[in-house]
Amino acid sequence: MPRAKRGFKARRRRNRILKLAKGYHSARSRLFAYAKEVVMKSWVYSYAHRKLRKRDFRRLWIARINAGARLNGTTYSRLMHTLKKSNVGLDRKILADLAVADAKTFSEIVKTAAA
Repeated sequence: MPRAKRGFKARRRRNRILKLAKGYHSARSRLFAYAKEVVMKSWVYSYAHRKLRKRDFRRLWIARINAGARLNGTTYSRLMHTLKKSNVGLDRKILADLAVADAKTFSEIVKTAAA
């Protein structure tokens, strides 16, 4: 009587992990046990970095707004305070885009907030 093997389900599970480990070097892409370790670790990294991406973009936007604000004779914190006081509802992403792409409009917003 032939030995009982795990069959289709186990092969599908292993192949799914090996497919996810496709770009890795050496045994990490070929041997199931190693591949499983690195794939699971990659899931941990991707979860953490989805959170970090939001922080990184916010830092970038703040740096760009600050640079634009300083060109207009103010600082980031003063600008954001005056924008909030004058009820300008633009978020940091839009302000950063304006500071980079359309400096003239950004200057108008700074003047509007200061007034």
